[in-house]
Formats: sequence, structure tokens, C-alpha cells
Amino acid sequence: MGEIGGFLKYCRKDPEYRKVEDRLKDFDPVEMRQFDSEIHIQAARCMDCGTPFCHGCGCPLATVIPELTDLVFHDRWQEALDVLISTNNFPEFTARICPALCEASCVLGINDDPATIRQVELAIIRRGFVDGYLQPRPPVIRYDEKIAVIGSGPAGLSVADSLNRTGYCVTVYDKSKNPGGILRYGIPDFKLGKRIVDRRIKLMRDEGVMFELGITVGDDVSYNYLKNRFDAVCLSGGSREPRDISVPGRKLKGIYFAMDYLVQQNKRLEGERIEKEDEITAEGKTVVIIGGGDTGSDCLGTALRQRANKVYQFEIMPKPPEERPENTPWPMWPNVIRESSSHKEGGERRWCVATKEFTGENGKVKSIRCVEVEWSHGHDGRMEFKEKPGTDFDMDVQLVLLSMGFVGPGRNRIVEDLHIEHDSKGNIKVNENHMTSVDGIFAAGDMAQGQSLVVRAIADGRMTASGIVQYLEKKRGKNVNGNKQ
Repeated sequence: MGEIGGFLKYCRKDPEYRKVEDRLKDFDPVEMRQFDSEIHIQAARCMDCGTPFCHGCGCPLATVIPELTDLVFHDRWQEALDVLISTNNFPEFTARICPALCEASCVLGINDDPATIRQVELAIIRRGFVDGYLQPRPPVIRYDEKIAVIGSGPAGLSVADSLNRTGYCVTVYDKSKNPGGILRYGIPDFKLGKRIVDRRIKLMRDEGVMFELGITVGDDVSYNYLKNRFDAVCLSGGSREPRDISVPGRKLKGIYFAMDYLVQQNKRLEGERIEKEDEITAEGKTVVIIGGGDTGSDCLGTALRQRANKVYQFEIMPKPPEERPENTPWPMWPNVIRESSSHKEGGERRWCVATKEFTGENGKVKSIRCVEVEWSHGHDGRMEFKEKPGTDFDMDVQLVLLSMGFVGPGRNRIVEDLHIEHDSKGNIKVNENHMTSVDGIFAAGDMAQGQSLVVRAIADGRMTASGIVQYLEKKRGKNVNGNKQ
């Protein structure tokens, strides 16, 4: 370990944010960089546990965290980078937007503040790019097989990068103008600057990954086209079907899905054209965000930067406790209240609020009617809610953003044409090698696993790539045996 007893000597120090009055004027990243001297101290807090739960229980990528912190403490940055990228294709993404599942299972966190693992990883990958440790390294050997990856979000990029490093030729298709999926279009710049995405895409291109953009597979390109040119296809289009709300007035103008709102703002910052009649803006409006998760928080920060008059975030679930509750003990992910950088900028959060109706004028939403609810355990043990009598309230509103998660991958031409099977939750059904019910077609990330975190999408992409390699090796072996016969 870096410094024996360092966790007794040093306190946890999180990175600071830019001043609220400054960051609300732009969409630049809000988190300030920590100096290497601060990172050294934070690395010294790692206990070098005999059983590192951060590595085995917390991180979906199984990052070997104690080794990383020790290498950083001793200024062995390049070695630390090699260890980090051995399990994580894109540390520059996870270190900026991952909620740090590893820190929640840190042994030090049992009775103290956990180690700042995310910041150590961010320092490593930043040094990797700045000091030139990360250079294009195309594979020495190239196999004949080719793979098409449909979708350039975190899962698709992970599949493509992993297969390319193994030596396979990979082409990534995406219907958008630029690659990156949710990393580019769904996550605001104040959390993940798009130059970070561009830098990684350039590195992948320099290493041999091909990108075909502005192409909708199934419409612009048929499955037969892909089948004749590729030895395997991976679907990684994400979870795109948003959960809707069924109440009177839902069809009024001014009510949008959260991701449509975020995507449009990211396109605006990218300089992509937005038609006037399609424009969604919070400027000068009272905004209500329905849903209390990270996407809702992103909508809050975006609306404040668009100079909204007032912003409210309603959540139907109860307010989480300040301290870790008994039902999510260490090393589980704790059900505690979390305050993002956006929450610290303004707006009002309310819990146990259900939406009953929207009313409008001239076809546009004018007000929202809500009611407070209370939760209890039902006869089957599940949580259920009921309205609290006399708590109905109306609120004038000009923009409503629905941020209640996703229910599945949505419509996909290839999936429909080939009758690819779905599981009981509506996701694409895959086997242990991540292959669908159609031979040679695989699925990765949210499309197969359901809505989840970017870090889990990357991890699933790595496992899917491994399944594709096994499939191609088995297929290659059969061909070789057949030729011998």
C-alpha cells in the first residue's frame, strides 16, 4: 500500500465545483481538476484490503483498485494506466459520469468516508492522454472476419474497441451525425465535454475502427447487406422506449420526454440544425420535471442554463434517508439521498408526488394537477402507494419533462424482420455468449440488459465481444476442419 495508516491520517476530499453564478452561464464542465498532490493524498487513504470489495463487489468492470492507488501514490503513472485500461476501455467516461459503485463498497466506508477512487482513475487517464502514454496501437495481427456493430453508445463502442484490439475488423453504424450515442447526445456537456468523446473516437479510428454515420440500419442498410459482408452483427442501440404517463391532457404541446429535450440541447451545442417548430426550450418558463433520477437532474441543470423562470423536480417515491438504511447494508449500493451538481444550482425537489392531470389552453399545457401519496407494504410485501386525502394541488407550468426511465429497446427493423426473441421484460433475449435467437446476431448493453449505467454498458460490451470471439473461433475451426475433409 502507498502509506501505511494513511486512511487514519488523511480525510476524504472531493473535487470542488466552479461557482454557481459562473457555471450557469455556460455548459462547460462544472467539476474542477484536482492537483496531483491532492490525488497522492487521496491515494494514500486506500487501505490495501485483504479482500477488496471495491474490486470484486462494487465495480462491474472489476478494476483492480488497490494496485492502482498504490501505483499512483508512487508516481508510477504509466503502469497505473496499463492496469486501468486492462479492465476498462474508457476510463475517461466512467471517471466523469459513473456514480462510483466501487466507493459504495469500499471497506473504509463501513465507518468512515470511502476512498476517492473515481478521482484517482480520472487522474490516471488524464495523465495518459496529456503525457502521451495513450497512443494509437493498431493490432499487429488482423483476422479475416468482419463484425458490424449497430449503435455507437458506450456498449457499442466497448464491443468495437475490444474486438478491434483482438484483431478483428469492425465497422460501427449509427443513425446520428456524430458517434457516441448517449455519451454525446444524452449527457450534458457540463458533466461530459464532447471533446472527451471526440478524442476517444479519434483514437479508435486511428487504431482501425470504421464508423459509418447517418445510416439507419434496417432502412438505409438491410440485414441481407450486412449478412453478405460481415461474419457477425452486434445490436447495441440502447434502451430507447421511454416510460410514458397516462393521464388526461398528456397529448398537449409542451410535454416532452426528457431524452428528447437533452438530445436537442446537445445537438444545439454541436451546431446541428434544429427546426424552429421542433424547438424545446425552458427559457422564461416554469418547468416541471417528473422523475427524480440522474436524467431528471440533467434536465434540471439544462433548464437552469436555459434561464428557466422556475424548475421543479417531482418524484413519486419517498425521500431517501441521509444515512445508509438497513435494507441496503454495506457493501450494497446504498439507498440514500443524492445531490448532484445541478441540485446545488437551484430548483426545488419534492417527493411522494403523483401527477393526475394536465390542463391546457390553445393546445398547449398550462397547468399540472398533482397529489401527495403515501407508501406502505402491500399484502404480497411489495411497496404500494395511495393518495393522501386533501393534498391535491395545481401548478402553472409551460414545460413538462417526463424522466421516468425506459421500458425497452423500442422498435428495431432488424429485430422485427428476423423475429428476434425478447425476454419477459421486453429486452432482446441473449444466451450466455450474448447471442440472440438468430445465429450470428448478438446484443449488448441496455438493449439486452435493460436501462442501466454507462459502466455496466461498457462491461456488458466487453463480455459480448468475448462471446463474439468465441463464436468466430468456433466457426473458423469448423471451416478449417471442413477444408481438411
